[in-house]
Amino acid sequence: MTKKNKIIYWIATVWLALGMLSTGIVQLIRMEEEVDMMTHLGYPAYLLTLLGAWKILGVIVILVPRFPLLKEWAYAGFFFAMSGAAFSHLVTGDAPKDLFGPLLLLTLTIVSWYFRPPGRKLFMAKPADRPVTD
Repeated sequence: MTKKNKIIYWIATVWLALGMLSTGIVQLIRMEEEVDMMTHLGYPAYLLTLLGAWKILGVIVILVPRFPLLKEWAYAGFFFAMSGAAFSHLVTGDAPKDLFGPLLLLTLTIVSWYFRPPGRKLFMAKPADRPVTD
């Protein structure tokens, strides 16, 4: 892994962790604005507790070493949560500014996942023993 890729990985991962942790906390404590947004989007308020808890656990998993299978699950969870949030804002007719947070976290999820070091991947790619033929 090149130094440039490590820097990209850690910048994206730290920002992703901060974003998911902060939104997870406000969801877990059920801030009034979060409850109002969930109601506006058509979801029950109790979903905030589940989303908040899973986001915080996901942040822990992507930051600690090892556990590549759990990391894959955490990244998948972040991907589904943020793409679902963006889609929910779209179908309810929210302003484009309301898409910024979910799309930013979705982008950070993809960048962090793509640039993660080999030790944080579930399967490490190995060079082929023989050339591939068609």
